Amino acid sequence: MRRAAVTVVVSALAVSAAACGKAGGDKNKGTSSSSSSGTSAGGSIGLLLPDSVTTRYEKFDKPYFEAKVKELCSSCTVSYANANADPGKQAQQVSSMVTKGVKVIVISAQDSAAIKSSIQAAVAKGVKVVAYDRLAQGPVSAYVSFDNVKVGQLQGQSLLDALGSKATPQAKVVMINGDSADPNAAQFKQGAHSALDGKVNIAYEQSGLWKDTVAAQKMSAAITQLGAKNIAGVYSANDGMAGGIATVLKGAGISGIPLTGQDAELAAIQRIISGTQSATIYKPYKGEADNAAELAVNLLQGKDIKSLADTSVTSASGDKVQAKLLTPLSVTVKNIKDTVVKDGLYTISDICTPTYAAACKKAGLQ
Repeated sequence: MRRAAVTVVVSALAVSAAACGKAGGDKNKGTSSSSSSGTSAGGSIGLLLPDSVTTRYEKFDKPYFEAKVKELCSSCTVSYANANADPGKQAQQVSSMVTKGVKVIVISAQDSAAIKSSIQAAVAKGVKVVAYDRLAQGPVSAYVSFDNVKVGQLQGQSLLDALGSKATPQAKVVMINGDSADPNAAQFKQGAHSALDGKVNIAYEQSGLWKDTVAAQKMSAAITQLGAKNIAGVYSANDGMAGGIATVLKGAGISGIPLTGQDAELAAIQRIISGTQSATIYKPYKGEADNAAELAVNLLQGKDIKSLADTSVTSASGDKVQAKLLTPLSVTVKNIKDTVVKDGLYTISDICTPTYAAACKKAGLQ
């Protein structure tokens, strides 16, 4: 699962996964969006998501986006495709959307730099592009995401909080970052370092590429290099990688040390309940998807978007982009009810399956 730049609080957004699940088939089918409450001015909107390993994208982002478009525009259609973690495939999907006559493309780039030429080609043909969750390079019209530096800061602080008095400059921490092709990964890393540097010793740091298998390999290497008894905690940039790391820690007989994550995946919430992960970052996906849908519909209808994208950011290609930046939340065992359960991301029964019943009772969830 895998698999995640700036700030403003919104209500429940929903999706877990960086972010990571297993890639499914390419889904290019157009989804009709019709509602009696929407405007009659129609058109076609494309939604391109980066992978299906990160569970949030297809479980939450896609349906929330489609539902909001349906609410806002009775005669609009949404065409969807998933890159399945393949930048070349995503480039082809952009071209296909343009050929199909899509007028606005909302894209979460698998590789923010590699997609630049595809975005340039689409814009040259009159297509508007909204960067979703990840800031793609090129002439995009708007960007919707979270304050990703803040995400990293929250992750780092949650690790320090879990370490408590053990958080000393001598405490050895393993740091597994995301994929550098994702611009969010650098911001998560920046934020985490700002929280951790000088307070603990980051003794081993590598990229896990948003893959649980790669993160597991890196964790095994860290244990070999540092020694199992010498590791005080682990920073994982998302929940998918945290799953692989948790498996390695268990196999090495390491327990009771903090492990971070991000995306509030169900498996991560269950690990938090059972004590094998200390925290995750919840980014209410519904708010993110709703904002992206509203921007897409406004662009489709030629309306101004400044009131929706109320700040601006500059991409790695030097393009200044109007942006909507939302606020992430840290989730620990203490606030599961007040975050992911309250917002309807998961029910108690989703979390507290028979395997986790005893842990849920101890955590006060049942």
